[in-house]
Amino acid sequence: MPSPLFADHPADRPPERDTVESLITQARRLRGDLDAVRRESAVDTGLATDPQLRWQRALCDLAVHHLDDLGGHLDQLREGLPAESEDAPAPEAELPPAPPEPEPHERGALLRRVGSAEWNLLTDEVSWSDELFAMFGRAPADGPLTLDELPSLVHPDDQEGLATMVTDCLVDGRPIDGEFRIVRPDRSLRTVHMVGEPVLDADGSTACMWAVLRDVSELRRSQQAVRETRDSLHRERHIAQTEHRLAVELQEAVLPPWRGSLRFPQGGPVALDLSGRYLPSGTRDLIGGGWYDALQLPDGTTLLSVGDLTGHGATATSGMAMVLGALRGMAVAGNRPGPLMGFLNQLLDTAAQPALGSAVCGRFDPAARTLEWAQAGHPAPLLFRGGTGRALDPPEGVLLGATSGAAYTQHTEQLEPGDLLVLHTDGLVPRRTHGANAPHEGTERLLALAPRFAAARSAQDSVRIVVEEFGSTEREDDACVLIARVGD
Repeated sequence: MPSPLFADHPADRPPERDTVESLITQARRLRGDLDAVRRESAVDTGLATDPQLRWQRALCDLAVHHLDDLGGHLDQLREGLPAESEDAPAPEAELPPAPPEPEPHERGALLRRVGSAEWNLLTDEVSWSDELFAMFGRAPADGPLTLDELPSLVHPDDQEGLATMVTDCLVDGRPIDGEFRIVRPDRSLRTVHMVGEPVLDADGSTACMWAVLRDVSELRRSQQAVRETRDSLHRERHIAQTEHRLAVELQEAVLPPWRGSLRFPQGGPVALDLSGRYLPSGTRDLIGGGWYDALQLPDGTTLLSVGDLTGHGATATSGMAMVLGALRGMAVAGNRPGPLMGFLNQLLDTAAQPALGSAVCGRFDPAARTLEWAQAGHPAPLLFRGGTGRALDPPEGVLLGATSGAAYTQHTEQLEPGDLLVLHTDGLVPRRTHGANAPHEGTERLLALAPRFAAARSAQDSVRIVVEEFGSTEREDDACVLIARVGD
């Protein structure tokens, strides 16, 4: 603390005890609220890899150190205030009860982080507080260190900075405000923040120097943890944004480029009027491996397919691009829907990045108006005719990539002019319930659109109906829909 010789500043009025007590009460209440937040944001082993949770926890720890230091300083301030007189009048209104006092060992730890020292240049006397001896790990019996001896416990990299601060204080009268690291006798490293001023005698010469030193090691570690977790969070977000952009670009490159309706065969009588749409998830960050596709084949038939791979991001979209490319190539080569599904299953089962997928694949023959189709763990196409709808009876087929050597059968459906086929992924209709009946509920909600489909003039109008009904709803996953109307 300042020496009595230091008379450059007028004496300040000590703070009122009631004011300090009120501040202590507020600090403890805030500390309790922060403890509740820390418990809510506690990182367990299962979430320890989440950068945002680690960053939040580090911020909480840093706030705790600041509040603990504040509480320690207020306790010191209160202990230095004069006790109230027994004859003092009682307060008019009773204050609310204060939060519980900190544990004795906790309060002692707070106070031990702050110590004081004074170096008298006229008598060469040095005085250290007990807290400062504890901070430096030095026994009081060994005595305090002089300014010349102090660098012996300072980290070599910080000795020059400390010497500059002390010299500026003693020679130029500048206040001290800086940090340095000390190496304690047990070889542990501590970071100390020192503030101080020169004490002038009556002639204006420096008589002594006083300083208050604070152990800020835990505080600096918490700040470092905040910086590291923040940087880690920024890196993770940058990686996520980059992967999301790649997934979007890959998806846009692979899905059909046509907008509006597509009519097959091109250049002749319309046999199929087609329209499709990709519907993003509610968060728009979950770019999945869903697709829809229509392709006119060399023999005059039309390939229709809709599917979805598990996962999200660039991995899922790259897998989707691989599957869709293989599907198109094998269809052009003349493979029927059933064997084609078997080849896709083998492709996913032996891929470098194994994945599961569901798909429905159909081959429409415009001459016979028949749909030959197969499925792999996927919702069956819906057929709408005459204002009513039904799901087609699905052939056997397990999820793609689920088991080696799986066999896939196929069915043939006779279609009529004006029929409407709806092929979709599982996430098209947002689920109101979860469980075994959830897929059935989605099918029923789609079938309920039959009267509106009957009034639609084109496949594109039918897609608009689906988007109006389900496109604005917050969905858990992205989805694809492909609608084909059989021409007259």
